[in-house]
Amino acid sequence: MRKMPSVNSDLDNTRRFLKARLLTDRASFHGYEAERLQIYDLLKRTAEHGESNSALLLGPRGIGKTTLVTSVLVELLSKETFHRNSLIVYLNGLIHIDDRLALKSATAQMNLENAVDGKVFGSFAENLAFLLECLKAGDRKKSKSVIFLLEEFDLFCSHHNQTLLYNLFDVAQSAQAPICVLGLTARLDVIELLEKRVKSRFSHRQIFLLPPEDGFEERLELFGSLLKLPTEQEVSTFEATHPTISPEVLSNDELTLLRNLFNPRKYNFPSKWVTQWNRTIEKLLKSSEVQTVLQNMYEYDVLEGPFRMLLFELVNGLDDEHPSITIESIQQLGESYESDDKVKLLMGSSVLEICLVIAMKHHSEIYDRDPFNFEMILTRFGKWANSSSSMQGIERPVVLKAFEHLKQLEFIAPLTGGGLAKVQKEYQLHRLMLTYGQIHQAVQRMQFLPTEITQWEISSLV
Repeated sequence: MRKMPSVNSDLDNTRRFLKARLLTDRASFHGYEAERLQIYDLLKRTAEHGESNSALLLGPRGIGKTTLVTSVLVELLSKETFHRNSLIVYLNGLIHIDDRLALKSATAQMNLENAVDGKVFGSFAENLAFLLECLKAGDRKKSKSVIFLLEEFDLFCSHHNQTLLYNLFDVAQSAQAPICVLGLTARLDVIELLEKRVKSRFSHRQIFLLPPEDGFEERLELFGSLLKLPTEQEVSTFEATHPTISPEVLSNDELTLLRNLFNPRKYNFPSKWVTQWNRTIEKLLKSSEVQTVLQNMYEYDVLEGPFRMLLFELVNGLDDEHPSITIESIQQLGESYESDDKVKLLMGSSVLEICLVIAMKHHSEIYDRDPFNFEMILTRFGKWANSSSSMQGIERPVVLKAFEHLKQLEFIAPLTGGGLAKVQKEYQLHRLMLTYGQIHQAVQRMQFLPTEITQWEISSLV
C-alpha cells in the first residue's frame, strides 16, 4: 500500500518550491510591457532581418533591467530562427575592467579563439572587424548577428579613449555587420559620460525603467502570485509558459535549478493541500493588517528584487511549529524591516537637532529635495521658533554646532566638486540623507518630546 504524503513533507516541498521560485525564476518578468516589447523587437530585428541597433536600458538598481533582458532572451531563444542566427556576448563593467579583457572575453564567447590564434592586429578596430568577418557566411543576410549586452555600461565609459564603445557603435551605425549593442546601467546621466565621437555614433535610443507612481495594487498581485502554489491546470501549462532555455542565457547550474527546483511537477502537491494553502494566501491579501504592512514596505522601496528577498525570509521561517504564513509573521517581518538603525540614532538626538532635521524635511518637501545650507535651515527654524514656547532665544553658534553634529552623524552630507569646498561652512550646500518616513518614525517614538514639535513635523504649515 502506497504511503500517503504527510503534512510535514507537503510543507517541506512547499517551502523548497517557493524559495526556488523567489530566487531562480528569472524567466518571468512583471510589468513594463511597453519597455519589454521595445527590447524584444530590437533583438528580434537584429537576428531575423540583420538590422544593426544600439540602445541603453536605464533604471535604478533592483528595478529589473537584467531580469527583463533575460526574460526576452528566454522567449527568443526558444525560437529556432533566433537561436540559429544570433550569438550573445555578455560583458560586465565590474569584470571586464579594460578593453583588452573585454575583447578577450568576447572572442571566447564567439568561439573564435582558434581563428585569432597567432594573428597580430594593428588596432582594436581591426581585431573587432576580423571577429565579425569570421561570422559571415557568404552574404550579409547569412551573416550571424551578434548581440552585445554591456552590464554596468557606465563603467565602460571610464576605459581609455572609450575604444570598445566607439568601435561597437561605429559598426552598428555603419552596418558593417549585423550587431546590436544593448547597455544596462543605473546611471540616468550616462549619455553625458560619452565622448563626443562616441556619442555621435550612438543611436540615442534610451529605454527607461522607472518605479511606477501608484503600483501598490500590482504589489498585492505580486505577493499573491509569488506565494500561491500552482493548481493542476497551471502545472499542465508549465512547459508552455517556461520554454526550453538555451545555455547561452543561463549557466548549467542555473538551468538545473530552474528545471528541477522550479518545476512544480517534481513536487506532486496534493490538490487538497494546494487549495488550503492558496485560500490562506487569499485571506492574507484581504486582511487590512497585511495590506498596511505591505503598504509601508512599498512606500519605503518600490523595487521587486528586495521585496522577493523579504518574501524569501518569510517562507524560510516556515517549520512544524509555524506551518503557514500568518498575519503575525508578516507583521513581525514588517517590524524587522522598519527597524532602522538611523531611526534609533535619530531618536537619541537632542531636541534642537530634531528641530533642525524637521526644518530640513520641510525644506526638502517644498523644493523637491533640493540641497540646502545652514542659513536656509536657520531661517526656517527661526520662523517656527519665534512662535514656539520652548525653543525661543537659542543663539546662532549653538544652532550651528547642532547642525555640524548632524553632519558628523551623516544625517546630512555636503555636496562635493566644482569649488564647493572653498565656500564658508554656513553656505556650503548639503543634502538630507534621511527619508521622510525615518524622520516621522523617530519623532513619533521619542519620549518627552514637546507636543508642538511633534505637531510641527506633521504640519503642512512650514
